[in-house]
Amino acid sequence: MSSSHDRENAIALAKELLSFGSAVVFDSQNRTGALASAIKPLHRDMKIAGPAFTCACEPGDNLTLHAALKMAAPGDVLVCDAMGATEQGMFGDVMASCGLGRGLAGLVTDGGVRDKLTIIEVGFPIFAGNVCMKGTVKEVLGPVNAPITLGGVLVRPGDLVIGDEDGVVVVPAETAEAVLDACRKRAQKEAQTVSALADGRTPWDVNDLGGFLRAKGGAVNF
Repeated sequence: MSSSHDRENAIALAKELLSFGSAVVFDSQNRTGALASAIKPLHRDMKIAGPAFTCACEPGDNLTLHAALKMAAPGDVLVCDAMGATEQGMFGDVMASCGLGRGLAGLVTDGGVRDKLTIIEVGFPIFAGNVCMKGTVKEVLGPVNAPITLGGVLVRPGDLVIGDEDGVVVVPAETAEAVLDACRKRAQKEAQTVSALADGRTPWDVNDLGGFLRAKGGAVNF
């Protein structure tokens, strides 16, 4: 990012997007950006929001993740492509304590992590592909802060990463403002819909799904 002001703005944007929830963010950017659903929070109360600091590790090797942990700035989300290697514990409670101390916003990876209960106690948000006790080696230094593909989604340095109990969604940095505006409009519309349901009507009625079905040539018998 070009300046500290840009970083602060990106972090603030990410936090505001998180306030709407990952599912609303996903819907508001034309149902794009959701990582594979196998990438889950270690605890359901864990949430994550911030600009991506990316890296890619060889399976069974976490040297690059250590480098990213050292290089990332406060507020960054570590986003690690582990090449789908889930039978490994590439990040544990010691690294989580380090991430917390450095002010990082958390870790998202398709790989495995370990020390789950201690990490939850530490309070460092992690979304991972698995929990596995098997350790890793430190031999190969891979790409750091370069575009990666994680969970089927392109993630570039500085893209915004939003995660909660529903999953993780990535918002391209250049569209974040527009997506935030769409989230606000969607939230307002949903609030109006919820209010309209208070009299006993259903989403079928409020959204005229019967009319939608008839327009497609379907039959409606209720």
